[in-house]
Amino acid sequence: MAGQSNHELSLFSAEELEFIAEDEIVDIVPNLKMDPLCLVSGDFGPFTPQIVTQVPLWLAIALKRRGKCSIVPPQWMSVEKLTQVLEEERDSQEMSEHLPFHYVEISRLLFDHARDNIPDAYMVRSLIEDIRDVRFHKVETDLEGFNGFTIAVKIKNLSAMEVNIVRPFIGRALQAFYKHDSPELIPDPERVSERRPQVAQNAPRRQLRR
Repeated sequence: MAGQSNHELSLFSAEELEFIAEDEIVDIVPNLKMDPLCLVSGDFGPFTPQIVTQVPLWLAIALKRRGKCSIVPPQWMSVEKLTQVLEEERDSQEMSEHLPFHYVEISRLLFDHARDNIPDAYMVRSLIEDIRDVRFHKVETDLEGFNGFTIAVKIKNLSAMEVNIVRPFIGRALQAFYKHDSPELIPDPERVSERRPQVAQNAPRRQLRR
């Protein structure tokens, strides 16, 4: 696994997960004056220069591309916070609860479109990659305990990307164990044909009523 997504196992592509994550709310600092925007997902604004405003990530990226704002990185994307999370991940088999569900997608989008707004960007990217590797190692360790007696798997605080990769594998593994341990539940074509009602070839025909 090693932190790499497998498109054959995943339910969604990386692009689709990023599309979903773009609805997350972030802070921006506009450099324009504009009335509120009335969107399907809600009203955002008004926009006043140098006044922090909350908008969906997709809107923040659109304004950033046009040079209309700067994006304020989330608090969890600071070197201090990520260093604490990495230490938590290394010291415990439990997943840290101090990361958002879409932390991978949000960080990737911000690095792609607002890298100049991220303090210590190189260190932040390195810490996030280390956190991803540690978390995937934990998932792999948990999956090594799979056996024929496993009926459910509970891993708390997984991110969207981790759930997307792990869930199809877990489902197929549990299904395989279930089939191997319960062969009587697998239809046998010969037995099925034997149980089908046989139609008599020479049975007398019923007289139709007049």
